[in-house]
Amino acid sequence: MRLKKLLFIPLLALAVAACDRVPAGNVGIKVNLLGGEKGVDTEELGPGRYWIGVNEELYIFPTFTQNYVWTADYAEGSHNNESLSFQTVEGMTVNADVGVSYAIQPDKVSAIFQKYRRGVDEITDTFLRNMVRDALVIAVSNRPISSVYGAGKAEIIAEVEERVRQQVQSIGIDVERIYWVGELRLPEAVTTSLNAKIAATQRAQQRQNEVAEARAEAEKQIEQARGEAERIRLKAQAEAEANQIVAQSLSANLLQYEALKRWDGTLPRFTGSDSPVPFLNVDTN
Repeated sequence: MRLKKLLFIPLLALAVAACDRVPAGNVGIKVNLLGGEKGVDTEELGPGRYWIGVNEELYIFPTFTQNYVWTADYAEGSHNNESLSFQTVEGMTVNADVGVSYAIQPDKVSAIFQKYRRGVDEITDTFLRNMVRDALVIAVSNRPISSVYGAGKAEIIAEVEERVRQQVQSIGIDVERIYWVGELRLPEAVTTSLNAKIAATQRAQQRQNEVAEARAEAEKQIEQARGEAERIRLKAQAEAEANQIVAQSLSANLLQYEALKRWDGTLPRFTGSDSPVPFLNVDTN
């Protein structure tokens, strides 16, 4: 009995070790490595735990959306430079980081494995990456460099996405999106020329702003001068009209009356023949 228990424990451990698990959201493919049944098992394994013999190997394929970036940044994705390079119609080489989002159709997992004989990581790193790179080469090879870094970027990546989607959809891979990641890395000569063009445009815009500002300031001063001239004119006109009204209202009797109000009754002590004597002419009649 004791011997049976001692034998049971290693057998149990071996059985547990021979089991493998398909996590939720994944589909498993069991592959026969040896013997007459060598090949791919046509039955797809759903989530659960399965017995995997020494003659078998289990591949896991996630059926939820996969997102991967082929980038030159070693801190993201692979530790290798996976960025993509392509040439324009002038022969200028452009380098870019490109991302992809895709999902595997659960009922096509066996067909995908039969075609590529790889797991999902190898399919992403090798086959799918090559498709995206080739699509980029085709899309850019007949375009000038100016269309790559300008408004044509969106058109290029849309063309690449559609081309790759058509290639893999019948296989069982649904490409959801292919996109640029960050800025494109252009040849140094193009970058220098582009920066010079941007600087020239900014200087021209600055000059236009300065001219517009000077024109606005001059127009402001002109309007201020017009306002001041109008103010002086109106003031002079008002004074002239007031003087005219006063002059029209003056009469000899009014002048005599005003002089009488201001006279203190004292006559000058000395007068000359040529010196007029201010004296009121009071008519008693």
